[in-house]
Amino acid sequence: MEPICPITSTSANEISALLSPPSPHQLQEYYHNVFSTRHCSDITIKQDDNSGKGVYAAIDFKEGELVLKDQMLVGTQHSSLQIDCFVCSFCFRFIGSIETQIGRRLYLNELRANESHGCDEGSSSNSLRNCDEMDSTDEDESTMRCSSGSSKTKVPLPDGVVESLMNGQLRLPCTEKFSLPPSVPCPSGCGEAYYCSMSCAEADWESSHSLLCTGESSNPRRREALLNFMKHSNETNDIFLLAAKAISSTILRYHKLKANSLAEKGKYDASCVFDHYNFSLLLEAWRPISMGYKKRWWDCVALPDDIDSSDEASFRMQIKELAFESLQILKTAIFDKECEPLFSLEIYGHIIGMFELNNLDLVVASPVEDYFLYIDDMMNPDKEEAEKITQPILDALGEDYSICCQGTAFFPLQSCMNHSCCPNAKAFKRDEDRDGQATIIALRPISKGEEITISYVDEDLPFEERQASLADYGFRCRCPKCIEEET
Repeated sequence: MEPICPITSTSANEISALLSPPSPHQLQEYYHNVFSTRHCSDITIKQDDNSGKGVYAAIDFKEGELVLKDQMLVGTQHSSLQIDCFVCSFCFRFIGSIETQIGRRLYLNELRANESHGCDEGSSSNSLRNCDEMDSTDEDESTMRCSSGSSKTKVPLPDGVVESLMNGQLRLPCTEKFSLPPSVPCPSGCGEAYYCSMSCAEADWESSHSLLCTGESSNPRRREALLNFMKHSNETNDIFLLAAKAISSTILRYHKLKANSLAEKGKYDASCVFDHYNFSLLLEAWRPISMGYKKRWWDCVALPDDIDSSDEASFRMQIKELAFESLQILKTAIFDKECEPLFSLEIYGHIIGMFELNNLDLVVASPVEDYFLYIDDMMNPDKEEAEKITQPILDALGEDYSICCQGTAFFPLQSCMNHSCCPNAKAFKRDEDRDGQATIIALRPISKGEEITISYVDEDLPFEERQASLADYGFRCRCPKCIEEET
């Protein structure tokens, strides 16, 4: 039976307004503010009737030059790697120390070994994927290397070593050369969010975490619902976590705009009483999300290879039901009457669909790999002395000694970049890029005024396979490469 969401019908006009494409003036105004805030003047956003929004060069770029570093609007780390990779919950920079990173990894190994005894660990094993998702075809020195899926037998460490690494009693040689920001716990004490600085903690709290925090100080019913929502997302699809952050950030922006408006009115009319609900403020709070290209998730998600086309309708209905189930749990946790349209299945489906069509892999290289490579490159006798301590730890870790931070995120500027099967730029992390920002590099010289394009698919695939993959995005590619291969 198709899920029924009453808000979809009772708030039909508001939902329609929220999903209406921004006007050219609103679009230019929004991106002008983004560029001003980020002091970015090397690119610009333009819109046309054929391809919609596009990113264009405002200066000449050389091959290999940085085109853009884009800060995410919302992002999340894959839950299966949250213990393996100890990172800032806002910018996703690795935090703590090399010893902490290794200690947490070894502790997880011990925990899995003690609890599983050979039992099925499906989600855990699936998480140990190769991390070169942003550009798996490049093998040069700039490509991030990340080992995983070890078949090598791991050698356990003596009792107490893992604990000593985690509590800072054991210091490894030369780790001072790989200092990391100290970890700052969530001020509300949820024990789940940690940060690289108070500024990141405050920014995350103001953007979404204040609504999604499961600290003991939160309402018990709300906390239980949040924990249920997170459990459901981790077991089904962590794209729901992104949707929750998007809704939470919109609610918080709405209330901030409302407070500012009330304060401003109070300057001129001390007796003014602010209406309990102001839809124009909700539209303004929604503005960052409104800029993303959207379709309903169950309409745009790619049909899995193991699903026959005759079963497509049933598959899409199951996806819709899954989204509805997630939404019902989220409503129990953070429902806000003044922002009620945000909790309609129509809006929820479009938010998730926006991430499905526009998200980018979030990848941050681990400093643990750099550390062991540094030890390996040392000269004797210093290397021999260091390896007396580090080699047993490396043996305990096995071949999967270094796991990248992986996740998914939505980037407001990168998401405006159109596709080409012969792109002039690519998403690619350099050695110095150690946080979750999207990094776009020029593949060849780009002239001022030229559109900057990236590839949504593997451009080395045959023509028909590329077109089939791009059909999930709702268009047929007409780039020069496709036109040439089609004829």
